[in-house]
Amino acid sequence: MAEDLQITTSANKEEQYQSLIPQIEALLYGEPDLVANLANIAAALKEQFKWFWVGFYLVKQNELVLGPFQGPVACTRIAKGRGVCGSAWQQAETLIVPDVDKFPGHIACSSLSRSEIVLPLFHNNEVVGVLDVDSSELNEFDEIDAKYLTQIVNLINFND
Repeated sequence: MAEDLQITTSANKEEQYQSLIPQIEALLYGEPDLVANLANIAAALKEQFKWFWVGFYLVKQNELVLGPFQGPVACTRIAKGRGVCGSAWQQAETLIVPDVDKFPGHIACSSLSRSEIVLPLFHNNEVVGVLDVDSSELNEFDEIDAKYLTQIVNLINFND
């Protein structure tokens, strides 16, 4: 696929996801490298939605370690159960945080982050990482984001 995305700006959020997902599938098609695929997913999401930060953390030696991302510099390592990312990992479930200042133990990698959604990445029924998305706006994320971001993370091939 060409490296250019067709960004949909006049559609509602659901239509934007529906336009973006086939393009992400095309970016991933035939590419076995995990880092390359995570990088392209982060870039595609950032380009489409203009969120403050989009990236991945991968489980390494019992902590989350920063992976491919788009946005300002970020926390490098996160312990299991710490912050939104560590909590999503520990609970093995998607967390939507409308106001990060009200999340107990939130890790403020940037004071500009106001809301967040974190989705666990599963491989062989085990959490192997998370997709972390931050917005500079309050209440940015909802069940529509959870639904379509889940579809996107399910496209990731972890190659045994």
